[in-house]
Amino acid sequence: MAPMPDAVAGPEERPLAIEGARLLVLEPVVDDRGAFMEGWREDWAPGFRPVQSNLSWSEENVLRGLHFHRHQADVWNVVSGRARIGLVDLRPGSATRLATSVIEVDTDEERVCLLIPPGVAHGFYARSAMLLHYLVDRAYDGSDELGLAWNDPDVGLTWPTERPLLSERDRSNPALADALRLLG
Repeated sequence: MAPMPDAVAGPEERPLAIEGARLLVLEPVVDDRGAFMEGWREDWAPGFRPVQSNLSWSEENVLRGLHFHRHQADVWNVVSGRARIGLVDLRPGSATRLATSVIEVDTDEERVCLLIPPGVAHGFYARSAMLLHYLVDRAYDGSDELGLAWNDPDVGLTWPTERPLLSERDRSNPALADALRLLG
């Protein structure tokens, strides 16, 4: 059995089209017992202070989103499964306002950590049954739970299906123009 290392190497960062959003590729340490991997470290996101941890299970063909917050930042780890993640920068004054990023995650291939700043809409489509663990820097506050229509053509995100399983909330999220008004 190989001993665990004293320190785990820092993650590789992949560029995203949205300023302040960060995609970190995590490197598990594997031995005959299994594996170990850091899912988040304070120095990966200076200033981010988690106050709540959440788990989301989704069956294949579920689409959750697009959601955004005025004040809350998120750190996501897809624990198992395959997902297509979509991001849209809605922040007034952002150099990348209205830019989008699409991230394909397959936990059989690699593990990632995604940092999502406030004002960036986010959602995912479950390509298989999946488990998402995420940290937030604000406790749940329904007044800061906002949405954007997942299929608004003005957003420009594409999804693998036109008929995903959606919550009632996500079926009734507003168009981009209305969502932008919420942020000023």
